[in-house]
Parts: sequence; structure tokens; C-alpha cells
Amino acid sequence: MATLNQLRQDHANMAGMLHVLKVKQKVLMEGERPDFRLVREVVDYILDYMDGFSKLLDEVFAQLVHDKVPDADSTSALLAEHYRALRKQLLRLSSDLDMILMDGVMPMDRFAADLDGYLDMHQRYLREEREHLVPLMREHFDDSDMERFAAALPEGAANQFEQLKKAYPALEEELDDVAPPAM
Repeated sequence: MATLNQLRQDHANMAGMLHVLKVKQKVLMEGERPDFRLVREVVDYILDYMDGFSKLLDEVFAQLVHDKVPDADSTSALLAEHYRALRKQLLRLSSDLDMILMDGVMPMDRFAADLDGYLDMHQRYLREEREHLVPLMREHFDDSDMERFAAALPEGAANQFEQLKKAYPALEEELDDVAPPAM
């Protein structure tokens, strides 16, 4: 199914972005300053993707689940709740990055700890999607459901990902070390 392939690719791209942030978080924990402009670009990429994907989770997926598998409404609601919490945490990091890039006072140990917490939260969310959303889609969604789901996916996410890699050769180098997640 094309939509599941797109979701798999999106997971792989997101895993790569999280890997890059993890590497930068480790640099911070070692007392060094990472390339905060690169961190900013990665965070912006994830926020843009999440803003586009929120519509998919909150509207399209929840409605499809309600129509097809009413027993799974709680799963859909829980995923949406976790997604909103994840986005809130990322917005906090984005605000902290603004402060850092404007040479404001920001304790690096606090930022590193917040970044680590965000990374753990996002990795758990991706795992929840793989364990709950994907099997639900495979079992209960037909081709027309998948077309509706695909139509709601953020446009240009793959292109945006490629542009970001071109703008930051170091990012592409770090991404080469990331294996795509199994789905």
C-alpha cells in the first residue's frame, strides 16, 4: 500500500532527524557547542512536518478509525494526545533555540536535558505508531481509506527533507549512519 510506504519513509526521515539531534545532544553533554543553526533547521523541519501531520491525525485518521473500528477510538485519541504533547515539547525547544541563537542566557545543561527528554518522547511516539497505527491501518483500511489518508499527508515532506540535506552536508553525512525503522 502506497500510504504505508510513505509512512515508512516518513518514519525513516524522522528517525534520521532524531539521530542528528541525539548526536548534537551528546555533544552538549560533553560540554561542547554543537552547530545550533543545524539544530534549528532540524527542529524547524520537524515542526513543519508536525503541523502538516496534525491535521491527518486529528481529523482524517480519527474519523477513519471511528467509522471503521469504533473499538479503537481510545487508541486514536491516545495517539493524538501524545502527538500534541510531543509538539508542545518541541515548541519549547524551538523557543529555547531562539534564545540561544540570539545569544540569550540559556543553561546548556537544561537545554541538553530538555532535548534528551524530547528525543525519548518522540522515539516512544514513533514506536506507538508502528505498534498501533500501522497494524490498525493494515487490518481495517481499504484502498479508498488509504487514498483519503494519503491525500491528507503533508505535501512536499520528502522534497523538504532532501533540500535540508543539501543545505547541510554534515547533516547528510550523519544521516548516512541511520538505518530505517522496520514497519
